[in-house]
Amino acid sequence: MAVVNGDTAERAFAGQAWREVYTRLTGGRVSLTAEDLVRLSTAAYLLGHDEESFESRERAYLEYVRGGGPAEAARCAFFLALPLLLRGEPARANGWLARARRLLDEHGLDCVERGYLLVPVGLQSIHSGDTRGAHDVFTAAVRIASRFGDPDLLALGRHAQGRALIKLHRAAEGLALLDEAMVSVTSGEVSPIPAGVVYCSAIEGCHEVFDVIRAQEWTASLSAWCAAQPDLVLFRGQCLVHRSQVLQALGAWPEALVEARRAAERLSGPRRQPALGMALYQEAELRRLRGELAAADDGYRKAAEYGQPTQPGCALLRLAQGRTAAAVSAIGHAVAEAADDHLVRARMLAAQVEIVLAAGEPGAARAAADELTVITAEIGMPLLRATAAHARGSVLLAEGRPAAALAELRAACEGWAELDAPYDGARSRLLIGRARQLTGDEDAAEVDFATAREVLHRLGACTSVAPAPPTSLTERELQVLALVAEGLSNRQIAARLVISEHTVRRHLQNVFAKLGVPSRAAAATHAVQHHLI
Repeated sequence: MAVVNGDTAERAFAGQAWREVYTRLTGGRVSLTAEDLVRLSTAAYLLGHDEESFESRERAYLEYVRGGGPAEAARCAFFLALPLLLRGEPARANGWLARARRLLDEHGLDCVERGYLLVPVGLQSIHSGDTRGAHDVFTAAVRIASRFGDPDLLALGRHAQGRALIKLHRAAEGLALLDEAMVSVTSGEVSPIPAGVVYCSAIEGCHEVFDVIRAQEWTASLSAWCAAQPDLVLFRGQCLVHRSQVLQALGAWPEALVEARRAAERLSGPRRQPALGMALYQEAELRRLRGELAAADDGYRKAAEYGQPTQPGCALLRLAQGRTAAAVSAIGHAVAEAADDHLVRARMLAAQVEIVLAAGEPGAARAAADELTVITAEIGMPLLRATAAHARGSVLLAEGRPAAALAELRAACEGWAELDAPYDGARSRLLIGRARQLTGDEDAAEVDFATAREVLHRLGACTSVAPAPPTSLTERELQVLALVAEGLSNRQIAARLVISEHTVRRHLQNVFAKLGVPSRAAAATHAVQHHLI
């Protein structure tokens, strides 16, 4: 029977003062009821004390079983299984779920807890690749939640439906369900653990489908939700990662780096949280963009240790390190591995265009850009439209079609401006300058270059990370160009490369045409300025 401190803990729980709840219910001065144990488990979980949370929830389960509360016991089993599934322990999770189902079956109960037990089934279907089956399971859970009027299950089920629809290429329907679930969370209808799960998952869904505007809105809401609970540890780490992603897109890189590091610190502890890998990857991305390549390399490695995919960042790092062949290989494998996931594949294709252009493979870049365009038409998000336009412009420039490239690159710049994405805008502006150079508009090109350089300098971007003007020069043409820059004559170049002078002249004609320059001296100057040799 709970005494005064138990009553005080109940009031603290209602006020979301999780550390006070935890302190009062672990003080040894109260005899805890099953309800107290549930509160203690919740507070401990939100404070990051996983094992104590698990132990308290187990005790609550047993108290409900002994006290004739099978439905409440089944709900405890669900909240024991869910974190186990999320941290990759399916055997223990399935044991609790089986126990809960048997308990409900033995009592012949038709209750909302049967809907809760469907959620892990749907999650396991997602992980096994049966997205359509998962959607059907989540839909059944939503029907049960609606019938019993349970806001927690309704939010969990609807948001999971939305994530499944996104994976089924029905992004608009999926995002609408995410919004509906999020409204119930922001209105205070949903209890803390389901609310945090829905917040973080919904924002990940927005990023997954390239909806950065929606992600920014919900990230601001998540930040406010976390700020209202100063003791909160569990979801604050994910919140900081999402804030860092938003700040990065907006060009506030120092602030983004601070948030990523804070997230990693929050998520590190006796039992490191699953989102730690995400935080480490985010920090590595910022390090790479700032030119801190050794730190970025170390960050990607640590992120991989915690199960976080590290592409395309790692491939782009190899490119920045000058390891072009390694970059081409890495991004090629990443694109192939994403064959069944068009959303992940789109991210890889965008990086592949940049990498293979740097490697002098315009044909491969054209194929990647064309596929990215197809995916963009299907998804239709502004971020992806700008990304695809930039990719097409890059390829057209490498193909020696600067006028056509200008139209695409201008469209990309307009998209970046609408999204308030200065770094990406500067990348496109650099290529606009190059396209204008090739069309003879030198004055306008200088303005573009100066504008882009100013933005990159303000952001703290490493110039080696900013895209070099793409070139379609073959390896042999680059060799000839390098020897021209050394001052060698055609005869000397022919002797050095063991080819005929006629072949040297042909290679030089190709170089002049592709670079849009009139002479050997201009070609050599261009090669040095743009780090082609």
